[in-house]
Amino acid sequence: MFEIRVICTPDDADRVGTALAAAFATSPARQYPTRDGKRIRLYFTADHRSIGTNPTHTESE
Repeated sequence: MFEIRVICTPDDADRVGTALAAAFATSPARQYPTRDGKRIRLYFTADHRSIGTNPTHTESE
């Protein structure tokens, strides 16, 4: 298990969360504003998906 931190604009938060959830088994994002107040920090607890639950994984990887 590991943690992913992403800094992005609030408008991109849903797209980032969707993309990470497609690649990893993730928890719901914890959101905090950046110091400048213009962006947000997203924290996800994540884990690798097994071969059976990762539709983009191929045996050759």
